[in-house]
Amino acid sequence: MHESPAHHPDAATLASLAWDDIRFFVAVARAGSLSGAARQLRVEHSTVARRVGALESHIGVRLFDRLARSWALTSEGEALLAPAERLEQEVLVFAQAAAASTAAQGTVRVSAPPAFASHFLVPLWAAQADRWLGIALDIVGELRSANLQRRDADIAIRFMRPTEPGLAARKLGELAFRLYAAPVWLTRAEADWRFLGYTDLPDGVPHQQLLAEIAGSRPFVLRSNDLAALHNACRGGLGLAMLPAFMARDDAAVVEVPGEGRPVMREIWSVVHPDVRRSPRVRAVADALAEMVGAHAGRLA
Repeated sequence: MHESPAHHPDAATLASLAWDDIRFFVAVARAGSLSGAARQLRVEHSTVARRVGALESHIGVRLFDRLARSWALTSEGEALLAPAERLEQEVLVFAQAAAASTAAQGTVRVSAPPAFASHFLVPLWAAQADRWLGIALDIVGELRSANLQRRDADIAIRFMRPTEPGLAARKLGELAFRLYAAPVWLTRAEADWRFLGYTDLPDGVPHQQLLAEIAGSRPFVLRSNDLAALHNACRGGLGLAMLPAFMARDDAAVVEVPGEGRPVMREIWSVVHPDVRRSPRVRAVADALAEMVGAHAGRLA
């Protein structure tokens, strides 16, 4: 029977164990001696002995038989070695994840409305990509709002201010939606106008709400959840569509249809989870997106 420290620690005391003490136990168990563990850990022999002794006192179990040239595991020490090694692996996994989250290089996942991502963000990022070497963008084009609490994305670009609690939001600018049509429609009676609209948008989206009011009882001949499809249908003469300035204002195939209540301005917001915002690469991408929107505000208005 191996001699054990006299006290019997409770569960709360055991739960307060520090990995830094346990790693000294693992090092001695592997090396089989104080000197071997000290070389591995790059500390003095006395430090190893003191830390192992402190751990034994803390848990109330003698882990090693102190022999002249070696330290041999007791039966209790042998029973605790495997759990300690599993803990070591978990600590390594945690350390790797922490290093990844704090690294300036790596992947940043950005959720954004598809057309805004493909027609505005991606070309601007590509033109300046050398400024962010080591950062890989994972662009997710989606109409829905990414769930940042569930880590669906690192950064979400939205056309409305977020209402979810606990998120860090920054207003980047504003985006204008106007009514556009192929020029031929302006030669026709307004009663004969046909319209192109969205599917899969929530009720109350301002520019689509206005389009529905303008259309009234006149028909929608095409609906799509793809803004690029609506743009191409509009420039092909199929009907009138509410389009963002960054897609339509410089397109000679369409003209703006003036009228009351236009343009409809939508706010552009960048949203991140506070935990993710601490990552240098996420901060770098968030700042770059803000810079892009600010520098090209004229294309958006």
